[in-house]
Amino acid sequence: MPGLVLVLAATATARGPAALSAQVPPQTDLRIYDIVAAASVERVEADIRTLAGFGTRNTFSDTLSATRGIGAARRWIKAEFERISEACGGCYEVVYQRNLVTAEQSPRIPRDTWVVNVLAIKRGTVDPNRYVIMSGDIDSRASNGSDGESDAPGANDNASGMAGAIEAARLLAGYEFGNSVILAGLSGEEQGLWGGQHTARVARQEQWEIIGVLNNDMIGNIEGVDGVIENNTFRVFSEPTPVTDTEAERRRYRVYGGEVDGPSRQLARYVAATADAYIPNLDPILIYRLDRFGRGGHHRPFNDQGFAAVRIMETHENYTRQHQNIRTENGIAYGDVIEGVDFDYAAKMTALNAAVLARLAWAPPAPAEVRIGGAVRPSTTLEWQAVDDPRLAGYKVYWRDTTAPRWQRSRWVGDVTEFTLEGLVIDNYLFGVAAVGRDGNESVVAFPSGQIRRRR
Repeated sequence: MPGLVLVLAATATARGPAALSAQVPPQTDLRIYDIVAAASVERVEADIRTLAGFGTRNTFSDTLSATRGIGAARRWIKAEFERISEACGGCYEVVYQRNLVTAEQSPRIPRDTWVVNVLAIKRGTVDPNRYVIMSGDIDSRASNGSDGESDAPGANDNASGMAGAIEAARLLAGYEFGNSVILAGLSGEEQGLWGGQHTARVARQEQWEIIGVLNNDMIGNIEGVDGVIENNTFRVFSEPTPVTDTEAERRRYRVYGGEVDGPSRQLARYVAATADAYIPNLDPILIYRLDRFGRGGHHRPFNDQGFAAVRIMETHENYTRQHQNIRTENGIAYGDVIEGVDFDYAAKMTALNAAVLARLAWAPPAPAEVRIGGAVRPSTTLEWQAVDDPRLAGYKVYWRDTTAPRWQRSRWVGDVTEFTLEGLVIDNYLFGVAAVGRDGNESVVAFPSGQIRRRR
């Protein structure tokens, strides 16, 4: 980073000059450390083993058996969410979400099938219509995605992510949050992301204000098909800007910037910052693409509806353990079996998700209508609408080099709605603003959406 000494000045306030002297919130929230430390390797392992033990969770597998197939699996998930809720005095609302997918809708659907999601909802006390969501996939598959008979334990893909959502429900059960939290088991992923499509449509129709979706798809493998074994990194995939942007918004990027600063990209940076702050020995790798090359996951349906959503997963995949019938050929063992899961790593990844969920659920909303100005001046000015939230302490201004993937510097500016950074030429940096709660938890950074109108 450049060694520039900056003079920073507030030029206007929303609530009077005294706002600048507001007490600086803490840099970390000690409750997050407690949540991270409480993640249980033993519970995560037990849940992964239980899910893999249903033999197959293929979308077209048995729905009536008590011991085998996707029906038994989703009933067990719902019962486990209900047990967690009962232990915390009913703190979760546990529901099924059903959607009939017909053979006419896709060649990957051989017959009309009910795709059933399981949601555990913890209602917020300040703004219950604002949601942060962690999802895992219920279903699994063998080589043939429509094969509902062959064994497909799906230990890593995706019992690991589903077990993570269940454990996150346990970790957050004893806390009260201002925003709502949803732990979701989504179905029909392997045949076209049907479960996620349904939840995303419901969210749009019911006007949920989604802060972000953390899609966890394979968080338990540390041994890659490339021979690398690594348990201290993870990947976050994110789209650069919303697919729902208008042509006018796309044109604006060419003039004012923002080509890699959409809501999902900011969410990915938030996940990375949380890992740096709260998870020892777990380093984030931001992947600047929607998903892996030519592949998809359950964050995409939320992106398609204009919501911020990212995919969180292991760094090194092992393709011999994905979408394969269990067998041995030429000395290579194929199949997604329990032996391919590192439970310590899965628990650490679960702790990361719980930390992100808690931070966002405790934080005030991001500031709206952030605007920026500073053309042909030796300074940059940001202004934004005041956040009306009882948790708010004030705001942070962020900036980074135009080539930097993550925010490099920040400055607490107090409870103001305009701030000027003297000595920072607007051409050379990118800027954003986050709202900060009194407990130190921050919103996702909001990137400027327009230019400050010139004042006479």
